[in-house]
Amino acid sequence: MVCDLMPIKICIIEDNANMRLGITRVLNQAPGLSCVCAYATGEAAVRDLPAQKPDVVLVDIHLPGMSGIECVAKLKAQLPQLQILMLTRYERSELIFDSIRAGASGYLLKRTPANDLVHAVEQVHAGGAPMTMQIARKVINYFQQIQKSASEVEALTPREKEVLNLLAKGYPYKAIADDLEIAMGTLCTHLQKIYDKLHVHCRTEATLKYLGRN
Repeated sequence: MVCDLMPIKICIIEDNANMRLGITRVLNQAPGLSCVCAYATGEAAVRDLPAQKPDVVLVDIHLPGMSGIECVAKLKAQLPQLQILMLTRYERSELIFDSIRAGASGYLLKRTPANDLVHAVEQVHAGGAPMTMQIARKVINYFQQIQKSASEVEALTPREKEVLNLLAKGYPYKAIADDLEIAMGTLCTHLQKIYDKLHVHCRTEATLKYLGRN
């Protein structure tokens, strides 16, 4: 719930001037919200934003110079309690999770309706993690895939796990065979069984599946 006496102070980091102005207008028109600062670059935000003491920051991912994700990490290092929402056009899974790892608490698309944007700011300020439906589905699919990968890796034999662990460390095939004191033919048999059990076709896919389940 928004407190009437203490408006939520918001900062916007967005390089597109029209977008920056539009978001500012939407949020300033909402009761209990106040945009206290706006920046066109991550560098300017990292330098000047802490002095403004905002409660919530909206960050675009693709900024000129410093990326939005790098900006988030630097701001969280300075202000650990700061609540950050990514506001972007991009739905790529790697950007979503890189943003979350950097310290973002929510991820919205720029086509999010104005009322939903206002609600998201209130929600993240209250401790929530707002995401558009499309983004939430990607998060769910990601963790479901991790669970599936973990189950498949656990189905490997101890020796197959040893082989896979060395694959993931980047060992060439001969080094794996030497380390495990097995013939190359035996290694090839282990590799084929690993690929079959993990439902992959090469060492890169096997490695990604192995790393993804950790």
